[in-house]
Amino acid sequence: MPTDHSYPPLPEPLVVGVYDNHTHLDPPPSTGSGNEESEGSEREVLDYLEQLDRASSVGVRGVVQVGGDIESSIWAAEQAAREPRMLAAVAIHPNEAPRYDEAGRLDEALAVIAELATRPRVRAIGETGLDFFRTPEEGRAAQFRSFEAHIEIAKANGLALQIHDRDAHDDVIETLLRVGAPERTVFHCYSGDGAMARICADNGWYMSFAGTVTFKNAENLRDALEVAPRQLLLVETDAPFLTPTPLRGRPNAPYLLPHTLRFMASHLGTDVSMLAAQITSNTELVYGTWDSEPVTAE
Repeated sequence: MPTDHSYPPLPEPLVVGVYDNHTHLDPPPSTGSGNEESEGSEREVLDYLEQLDRASSVGVRGVVQVGGDIESSIWAAEQAAREPRMLAAVAIHPNEAPRYDEAGRLDEALAVIAELATRPRVRAIGETGLDFFRTPEEGRAAQFRSFEAHIEIAKANGLALQIHDRDAHDDVIETLLRVGAPERTVFHCYSGDGAMARICADNGWYMSFAGTVTFKNAENLRDALEVAPRQLLLVETDAPFLTPTPLRGRPNAPYLLPHTLRFMASHLGTDVSMLAAQITSNTELVYGTWDSEPVTAE
């Protein structure tokens, strides 16, 4: 039986709205997230405005559109400037950093990110960090250099930092402590365990949970969810990747965020609306409000 790559139906709307603080709505092929494989190479494509309309209809109040290279970061900044439901995060993804470095363009790419960081409605630097799963040993020096540069860009502009951390927990934490983490630091698609969650909590770092927390084999994430202070919780889709159970195999989208939120609330034994209100407050503390800067006319 062929795999269904169509978008799932709309979930029941949330009573209290919430934000998707990490998504990739740029047109495919999306280069913004080198950390995960798409849930189907022949997936249906939805225009980003249709994605946002669907999200609004189920109580997802807004999104942070995340870049991972020069092109996707420019796209994020430009679309956020004219779309009131979108803020932007800009960066060179850790798996892209060695490629730019090999081409002799890493400094150029970092300069572009530094310029984009000054634009209206760009509220975060990310996703940046370390990825030892996809990048071999010879590319890691470029990852470290890029990560440290992004940390400094975030601090220089008073922006949040969104971290991509894959198979690199100890080195990411060591770098943050050595260089000095920005005041608002987010572990996107949190992938650590309960012990790491305690380290994050001790340092005031936010933990953003994606659809992976619903996966059957993700006990470490559920342990971390139990440990994480509620005031440091965020939620995301990382769309079009990491579609939550029971919809795995189909493309993810911001409008599917209620599935992950409801799972988190159920696991924590708390009311969905109460958790949504807490996460919404947390999200606005990290990124500011979506209406605090005007959008420009088309």
